[in-house]
Amino acid sequence: MLSKTLDDWLDEYGESHRHPVNKAIHWICVPLILWTLLALIWPVHVGESPWINLCMAFMLFCLWFYARLSWSIAIGMSLVALISIVLIQWHIAQIAWPLWQTALTIFVLAWIGQFIGHMIEGKRPSFFKDLQFLLIGPAWLLSFVYRRLGIRY
Repeated sequence: MLSKTLDDWLDEYGESHRHPVNKAIHWICVPLILWTLLALIWPVHVGESPWINLCMAFMLFCLWFYARLSWSIAIGMSLVALISIVLIQWHIAQIAWPLWQTALTIFVLAWIGQFIGHMIEGKRPSFFKDLQFLLIGPAWLLSFVYRRLGIRY
């Protein structure tokens, strides 16, 4: 049995994300960080197939984590993962700049943005308390989308 419900996680995460500027920064930076992390680990293959890689293993772990909290959130995050893979494949096919260089540049800039947001907020990032909050950030954003669309999570 889980010690925290999804609402517990989201409420605790939300405590350090109340300032409107910090929230806006998170709406930009959290999806960018998620995509860049997946893009950075995409090339790490496990076997012959390019589709059997560290990225897919990480996504399966994350989806398991979300499914334990909410099947609805897990389904939404599956869609986010699929969009991320499509964007990774598009980059590989269309952009001359190496994927890892693009991803690393955006990753660093997005984290700078996150820390600026938390300086404005005046509170430390939640993941300093518990690394699991790194997985809660994307779900926190998705919960706002779900509420807007009237989808229960």
